[in-house]
Amino acid sequence: MKKTIVIAALLVATAASAQTPPLVGGKPLLQVAPRGPAKAAKPGSVAEGVRACLDIEDGTKERLDCYDAVVPPKPKSKPGKAKGVLDCRFIKEQDERLTCFNGFAESVPKFSSR
Repeated sequence: MKKTIVIAALLVATAASAQTPPLVGGKPLLQVAPRGPAKAAKPGSVAEGVRACLDIEDGTKERLDCYDAVVPPKPKSKPGKAKGVLDCRFIKEQDERLTCFNGFAESVPKFSSR
């Protein structure tokens, strides 16, 4: 009977110690919660992101959505001529915005990925 009580006490003590967090340098190890599902992997730069959109069929809403994901649109009341790819976001008309993005995306040089 005494052996059963000692074994039970030993098992309870072992189970209780197993529930304490692991220690690193005397401090509890931090656990990072996983992030939610990733929407889309963002490229390292705007140029790479715009260039990646060229893989989508030209003149489609999907390509414009891709450009808008890289450079979110912010229409102005009177946009001027786009001097850079970031200026394309100010164009309200979808067809004009797509043409603007295409013009800059096609002129971006390809980088070698070694």
